[in-house]
Amino acid sequence: MKKFAIIITTKNRLEDLVVTLGKIEHLIRRDDVECIICDDGSNDGTYQYLEKSHHEIQYFRNEKSRGLIYSRNRLLEKVTAEYAISIDDDLHFITGEPLEIIEEYFLQNPRCALMSFRIFWSKSEPIKTITAQTPERTKSFAGGAHALRVSDWKKIPNYPEWFVFYGEESFAALHMHMHDMEIHYVPRILVNHRVEMTERKRGGDRLLRLRRSLRSGWYLYFLFMPMKVIPKKMGHSLWHQ
Repeated sequence: MKKFAIIITTKNRLEDLVVTLGKIEHLIRRDDVECIICDDGSNDGTYQYLEKSHHEIQYFRNEKSRGLIYSRNRLLEKVTAEYAISIDDDLHFITGEPLEIIEEYFLQNPRCALMSFRIFWSKSEPIKTITAQTPERTKSFAGGAHALRVSDWKKIPNYPEWFVFYGEESFAALHMHMHDMEIHYVPRILVNHRVEMTERKRGGDRLLRLRRSLRSGWYLYFLFMPMKVIPKKMGHSLWHQ
């Protein structure tokens, strides 16, 4: 059994994926690492690229796009390693020896089921990487920048695929808290998400993202909250849009 699994979902972002795989090549070639990629119905040659160029990687394809949450569930089902590391296809590690840090942290914190990484949002790598931040417990985590203990993950339900997009992290986090598992923010592990936030805010899909975020939040209300408080929560969420 491998010790680490690096899992990536991708769709029509071949250029970003090529960069990411180049940045983490030294990790995925290790004997104790398995890398699994889900191509969620790409039509830009992603699957053909993986077939031709990366025999050390496990990969599979959804012939028709099934969405991010569905794909992450399928990836986690295929993991046989002790720890699973989920990263976006346009994200890479800045911190040296991240796998050693992940294992050490989990061993030193047996109640921690999942750790969320520190994210630097920019198409350029950070000039300074030192931080005064320290590890702390947190309510949720970043879906494309975290590591989890697979044995703990198997104790909670899969991501809710009917959410389609957004909210799956909060769903999983709530179930973890219900099982007395801890989620930690670990700033020692720094990753570079190669996205400019100003561009994302101006993007044409911004309204769609807001709607999906609001919808998933309402789903969580009905799943986890007493009915008597839900109307107030829904009104409050609409007011702040």
